[in-house]
Amino acid sequence: MRLLYSLMWWLALPLVLGRLWWRGRAEPGYRARLGERLGCYGRRAAQARPAIMVHAVSVGETRAAEPLVEALLAAYPDHRILLTHMTPTGRATGKALFARHGERVVQSWLPYDTGFMVGRFLRHFAPRICILMETEVWPNLIHGCAAHGVPVALVNARLSERSLRRGIRLGGLMTDAARAIPLVAAQTEADAARIASLGAPAVHVTGSIKFDVVPPAAALETGAMLRAHCGGRPVLLCASTREGEEALILDAFAAMRRPPGMLLLLVPRHPQRFDEVARMAQERSLSLARRSHLPARVETDVLLGDSMGEMFAYYAACDCAFIGGSLLPLGGQNLIEACALGKPVLVGEHTFNFLDATEEAVATGGALRVADAGALLREAARLLEDGEARAAMGARALAFAARHRGATARTVELLQRYIA
Repeated sequence: MRLLYSLMWWLALPLVLGRLWWRGRAEPGYRARLGERLGCYGRRAAQARPAIMVHAVSVGETRAAEPLVEALLAAYPDHRILLTHMTPTGRATGKALFARHGERVVQSWLPYDTGFMVGRFLRHFAPRICILMETEVWPNLIHGCAAHGVPVALVNARLSERSLRRGIRLGGLMTDAARAIPLVAAQTEADAARIASLGAPAVHVTGSIKFDVVPPAAALETGAMLRAHCGGRPVLLCASTREGEEALILDAFAAMRRPPGMLLLLVPRHPQRFDEVARMAQERSLSLARRSHLPARVETDVLLGDSMGEMFAYYAACDCAFIGGSLLPLGGQNLIEACALGKPVLVGEHTFNFLDATEEAVATGGALRVADAGALLREAARLLEDGEARAAMGARALAFAARHRGATARTVELLQRYIA
């Protein structure tokens, strides 16, 4: 199965590179350092510090990895972190988060999952351990690590029922990869059971590292600045919205009877869609301002969050938050950051990517499910007009987030024997 998988990678490579170049029209970062994606890194310089590899595919995984990376840097001062990504937004997020560490955090694209490219990557960087965040299981990378004597750990691991069924359909490809991972640190008991069913030999439940993410002081200051520009208006944040959702939200917002001064702060998940979403608002006769050209006072109907790396600031600036990707069957995004700032959270029906955390947040009263965009705007209006209900819901969200901290320390403790 792995040989067939590798052959399919080689056959698909021209299409993969063509798509990468096409995406680079809107996001030039996709065209940057293309050789790294093919396992080409130039001359290998002598490294004074051994490398701990942490793979965080995109923005969410990179932000989730922040507490782990900081803990590893503190625990292993003689090591450096090799932080790998697959998307330019993930790489830009990593650069912003860890710039203060200088050369102790090195970034690279993870090469495409062929044995040849993975082998070049492993020989060039010679990591002491390969730490994969959340759901990133690459069969040839795992096989190559075993061949080079590099232990693999899957941490902050999660696996939905849908992903489990997909893994089972792939047969030996996924089960062989799972059996070759000596350490799995899962977010929940349910995640652990599903991963163990694929054959992973040592699965531990450590909780979600995302609960340990601390809002940076600079982000809170930026949030306060944004709030000041809003002039005390009640703010609904729609965070990390996906294609198809913005049209539904804007239609409902344009049609609703709004609380006085209500401001819609809309932050699409993908930056290449910022201009498209701005056009959507204008087509519905909604006035719009942009974060990138922030006026002294926001008096428009919609404020478009067209910036990267400021999600904590947007959460800090809002009164209540809707978490995108959940109105349509896209799986939803992470609601933990909003809860950690004590914000009432609204989510749609489709949250299978973060099901356990979302279900618990809803059960404890810190989050509320809505059936559609109309219900979302009605519940948001109710909360924006009822300060007492909003404060109580925010307090429950904060308590939910606080109860689950500590996963980072538990994960680092498990990793110690493999790094040593």
